[in-house]
Amino acid sequence: MNRIDLQFKKLRRQKKKAFIAFITAGDPDLKATKDLVLSFAKAGVDVIELGVPFSDPLADGPTIQASSQRALRAAVTLPKIFKLVQEIRRTSQIPIALMSYYNPIFHFGEDRFVAKARKLGVDGVIIPDLPPEEAGSFIRMARKNDFAMIFFLSPTTTRNRLRRIVRASTGFIYYVSLTGITGARKRLPENIFQNVTIAKAQTPKPICVGFGVSRPEQIRKILKVADGVIVGSALIDQIVKNTGRRDLVKNVTDFARRLVHVSKGPFIQ
Repeated sequence: MNRIDLQFKKLRRQKKKAFIAFITAGDPDLKATKDLVLSFAKAGVDVIELGVPFSDPLADGPTIQASSQRALRAAVTLPKIFKLVQEIRRTSQIPIALMSYYNPIFHFGEDRFVAKARKLGVDGVIIPDLPPEEAGSFIRMARKNDFAMIFFLSPTTTRNRLRRIVRASTGFIYYVSLTGITGARKRLPENIFQNVTIAKAQTPKPICVGFGVSRPEQIRKILKVADGVIVGSALIDQIVKNTGRRDLVKNVTDFARRLVHVSKGPFIQ
């Protein structure tokens, strides 16, 4: 059982929900990423989703696209991110999942990627452009190494495909809140609640909601039905706002801490 599984087991025992923070590795630089991860862990963030910068991030909106470009200009690569995680593991055991498009992993080698990631302290991976139908060898390698493979459900997922996705997913299941790209939204679709409820009837695995989530009131509503919430673009907006300032880590963590506090409930069904 890896750190992601243990974290959700602990949260369920405590009757709490997960707050998952997404940031792009290397934005604005790798040291800041390391400091943010360690600071987030102390602030109560439950899982870190570290974005692997890629030149054509299909699922991402302007905020995360820009963060990926900044990291690429800083020459951030997959091996450097592995080294970053290894450094984080010297002082923190917070669960970490990489969010990467398939191209960097394909060039690194699936087997090599899983083995290296697991050895250096990564707990799982989210690959937006690798559906479970095409991930057979990756899924087998991941299960052999107790490495989480987190797949997506969306508002357009059919009942038959939902069953395939929940069977394939380990760690948690990522429910995409909307038919669109990432980015903070003022309003989210009402069908989140019905769709998450339908999915939860099919599996005991945790279901976490991401894409567009940025506000306390959104988190409160989502966590009435979901097991966790994922916030990314809103955090990156805070990083951009504070880049170049000595108190970047403190200010971004203070913002995250306020959302973490909201995510701990109570939630009335």
